[in-house]
Amino acid sequence: MNASTEPSNKANSRLRIGLALGGGGARGLAHLPILDVFDKKGIRPAHISGTSAGAIVGALYASGMPAARIREWADSRIIAKEDKLGDILRKKHALKAIEFFDLSFDPSGLIKGERFLEVLGEALGVTTFEELQIPLSIVTSDFWSSEQVILDSGPILPAIRASMSLPGVFTPVQHQGRILVDGGGVNPVPHDILTDCDRVVAIDVMGNPGESNPEESPKLFRSVIGMFDIMQNTIIRQRRDANPPDLYLKPDIRGCDVLEFNKANSVYSKGEASAHELEHWLDSLTQ
Repeated sequence: MNASTEPSNKANSRLRIGLALGGGGARGLAHLPILDVFDKKGIRPAHISGTSAGAIVGALYASGMPAARIREWADSRIIAKEDKLGDILRKKHALKAIEFFDLSFDPSGLIKGERFLEVLGEALGVTTFEELQIPLSIVTSDFWSSEQVILDSGPILPAIRASMSLPGVFTPVQHQGRILVDGGGVNPVPHDILTDCDRVVAIDVMGNPGESNPEESPKLFRSVIGMFDIMQNTIIRQRRDANPPDLYLKPDIRGCDVLEFNKANSVYSKGEASAHELEHWLDSLTQ
């Protein structure tokens, strides 16, 4: 079990703060500078919900791993755009980034994701939801019924794998008689399921497409991913209007697609701007 920071902030003793972590692939790295604010203030969320990338980060954080350590773990497996060849070769886990992409011969998806789960499982140090230090709810989508499926008990890795199953990229997951895919199809930033909390913080890392020529047609992959992004942004707006969180954070991430982990440093910097906003909001709870 990973060590954790004990909560000390007075606001935390009075209020149950819920934390919703949204999906977005590589853009999910923006969660980490924001989570670091909770660690520095000694505040532990009472309940975490997560979709896709948010499920991965949420599980690591709920296991007791501080945000700074999660960032170290992620950085050791990312080949940054500005890395020189010598730096890449010296990285202890540089080849792991390549090994994550275990190609599938299943027509339902390009990547199986099993190798990534093995490495993630080692970092988690737990195998079930019940062993986590913070309650966690992971959102997935039932492909055939279009229903939201919330997983919060039993084995944790299959739940994460289902939530990150972006259609066409990762193969779907069979679970308890259902075919489960990316939770972003039903609830990309699942703040509305944290009904047991007094205050809810939602982090939307979907970002923006960035500068482009409005007359230029997107490439095939960008078209597919872009349409999924459009759909998710519509769902986010509708759920936010129907049940607004107490604090909604949306880092201004631009021009980063779901698999562009080489843009990690840029994504981190955008997350840091939202971290300051969270810090001010938490301070206001104690006044």
